[in-house]
Amino acid sequence: MKYESQKIALAYFAVAMGLFAIQVLGGLLAGWIYVSPNTLSELVPFNIVRMLHTNALIVWLITGFFGAAYFLVPEEAEREIHSPLLAYIQLAILVVGTLGVVVTYLFQLFPGNYLLGTQGREFLEQPTWVKAGIVVAALIFLYNVTMTVLKGKKTAISNILLLGLWGLALLFLFAFYNPGNLALDKQYWWYVVHLWVEGVWELIMAAILAYLMLKLTGVDREVVEKWLYVIVATALFSGILGTGHHYYWIGMPGYWQWIGSIFSSLEIVPFFAMMAFAFVMVWKGRRDHPNKAALLWSLGCATLAFFGAGIWGFLHTLHGVNYYTHGTQITAAHGHLAFYGAYVCLNLAIFTYAMPILKNRDPYNQVLNMGAFWLMSGGMAFMTFVLTFAGTVQTHMQRVEGDYYMDVQDALALFYWMRFGSGVAVVLGVFMFLYAIWMPRREVVRPGRLERNRLKNDPDHVAAE
Repeated sequence: MKYESQKIALAYFAVAMGLFAIQVLGGLLAGWIYVSPNTLSELVPFNIVRMLHTNALIVWLITGFFGAAYFLVPEEAEREIHSPLLAYIQLAILVVGTLGVVVTYLFQLFPGNYLLGTQGREFLEQPTWVKAGIVVAALIFLYNVTMTVLKGKKTAISNILLLGLWGLALLFLFAFYNPGNLALDKQYWWYVVHLWVEGVWELIMAAILAYLMLKLTGVDREVVEKWLYVIVATALFSGILGTGHHYYWIGMPGYWQWIGSIFSSLEIVPFFAMMAFAFVMVWKGRRDHPNKAALLWSLGCATLAFFGAGIWGFLHTLHGVNYYTHGTQITAAHGHLAFYGAYVCLNLAIFTYAMPILKNRDPYNQVLNMGAFWLMSGGMAFMTFVLTFAGTVQTHMQRVEGDYYMDVQDALALFYWMRFGSGVAVVLGVFMFLYAIWMPRREVVRPGRLERNRLKNDPDHVAAE
């Protein structure tokens, strides 16, 4: 570790991984409710479980992004973080806000209260006081990191990371605007939800992935930065107007059908570019880096993001297809693999790379870590295929044949059982990963090793040889 303030990242990573464990357990519970609908129905209704699952996902990913920034910005800027104290205050605000959200959701406190109660907007259900806390934490972060970069060396990686994080914070301000007109509400709602995950988050992803490729492969910075600029340009070009693929059916003018179809079809390009970038960097690389697990997660991130966000997104983005599939299990299939590939794997890649450095030891438990990658990724891939088939059946029965919703759900029971099984595999993979990251490797002493070491250090034995 080159800079003392990089240790800030350790606290952020710890919080992120704790929330990650809670998030996947919540997802497993939600999957079980699909096969046993009355489970905890009066104590914790399904809508609350789903809110906790999705909100925990967003919060832990953003916390991971913040930690990644605090880890890589000092190296890129070649100076310490401007104020470590502010960084820890920021984390405390995020933790308090997260606890406040969990308590409010679980006990359904202050219903209808604008300041203290939940909001009726999917993914943005947080009480207003929590949203205000998030904004304060984001402003602290942006001040802290921006001052570090301005006083230090400027690189393409740190500049694009900052651009993405500034965009993340500014776009979140639309979460406070909740107009009475539903079409207008959805328009501004997508400014947060779409322009985050298919806009500025892609810039964050590209910057962190470029940093990892630079460290793991040894490719010249100039080559990495050229690829980075291409990826960012295509992400912004396609992602901003690609928002239109959500505007088809919310009362917006008809031209959004064509704008959304064309530009959202192009959103596959930056993800293909990121996958090509990762593999080309490894192919060109001159370095046999000891942290093979971090490299696996990085390549897995680029590959699964291409399939989840790119291929599965394209499958149902054209308005003629989306008319039938919107809101079915096909949407769930795309959402699960896209988030897992693009952002979950990215965070786990930077955790795997940074943790041995932060703990001041060689990469450890790599076989277990790589096993966790294959178990998690295999489980998520199977879940995606299962939900895709379920969504196809659902689309035909419900949207074409016109069968009743609950009759269709009964017909999908087998798919939901398989989805739950794949969720078990994902959760096991998560806990394997957490064990591999946090638990030090135990030294295995093979039979005869102690005797060989004793003889090796015995002067009489050495003299005799």
